[in-house]
Amino acid sequence: MYKTYMSITTKIAGLTFLLVLATIFILCYIGHSQITTLFHEYLRVKGAALANASIDFSTINGPEQDFLDGFRESFRMAAIAVSLVAIIAGYALARTITDPLCKLSKATERIAKGHLYQNVNVETNDEVGCLADSFNRMSKSLAKNDKVNKQLQANISHELKTPLAIIQGNLEGMLDGIIEPSDEQLRSLHEEAVHLNHLIKELHDLSLAEVYQLHLQKVPCNINQVVGRSLRVLKPLSDKKSIDLHADFAKNIPNLELDIERIHQVFYNILLNGIRYSPIGSQVQVKTQRRTMAGQRWVCISIKDNGPGINPEDLPHIFDHFYRGEKSRDRKSGGSGLGLAVAKHMAENHGGDIYVTSSLGVGTTFEVLLPLETIHATT
Repeated sequence: MYKTYMSITTKIAGLTFLLVLATIFILCYIGHSQITTLFHEYLRVKGAALANASIDFSTINGPEQDFLDGFRESFRMAAIAVSLVAIIAGYALARTITDPLCKLSKATERIAKGHLYQNVNVETNDEVGCLADSFNRMSKSLAKNDKVNKQLQANISHELKTPLAIIQGNLEGMLDGIIEPSDEQLRSLHEEAVHLNHLIKELHDLSLAEVYQLHLQKVPCNINQVVGRSLRVLKPLSDKKSIDLHADFAKNIPNLELDIERIHQVFYNILLNGIRYSPIGSQVQVKTQRRTMAGQRWVCISIKDNGPGINPEDLPHIFDHFYRGEKSRDRKSGGSGLGLAVAKHMAENHGGDIYVTSSLGVGTTFEVLLPLETIHATT
């Protein structure tokens, strides 16, 4: 059931009219009093006998009566004219306020119906104009987020469908006797199940990290040891490509309050990305150091590879969900397209951030910045 609203235009115009009407009444009263006093003085000067008596205008005739009648008529006409002007001016003033609000109201109704992108053209430089600008930015953001969410849903559906289809197809083939069960087939199905479980876990962690609802179990830890753990875990993969994992750890870094598993996931994802796209026989360099930026102390962990680099047009999207550039993220490489997004949000949940620079044909450098909170010095 819809409510019945009174137009703001009517309210403002009516209020303006009442204010003007009250002003006219006051002016008429003051004017009448002044004229009475002046006319009394006029009669006294003329030598009338009413000098010290109250004037009864009903007994006055002749030119004096004509003067008073003309004055009163002029006052009435002026009051009517001013009232009409007040109504028109009040209505015009109200429309300058309510027209943009009506546009905003209609745009809001369209958003409520699912048409999220609405641009309201308001050219005033007042509070209503500021409201319209904020509304337009909100509408643009809603439309962008809706597009991203729809694309994300499509990507999730595709990423989940692929391993499920493989598992389902192989199992149905085994049940129908078309595919003979073997250790190789079972191992392949197990790998797809592991990949599917890993993808679901990454999606879950990412959804929590994006709204800063990720539960962090922070403990004092040595950042060099955390990075070293990630290097050891990935060494078998780097050895297969004869990639040298070179580490340069600073010794003057205090212990940090971190969730060790989450931060390990950050370095693991970035290092894995670097190893995947680095050529055989190349090097991935890892360096830790202290850094001061804008008065804030940080620990900087840089990871530099010698891969093909990232196209400049792809670089702003490198941390987007499921984003794959021509060279930086390719499905054939085995990545889910979530690793870097997870890494960035994990770092942000620790109060840090990740920055990336890249040159085509030279390589890519990721810098993980974590706030330096001293617990006790490392040895």
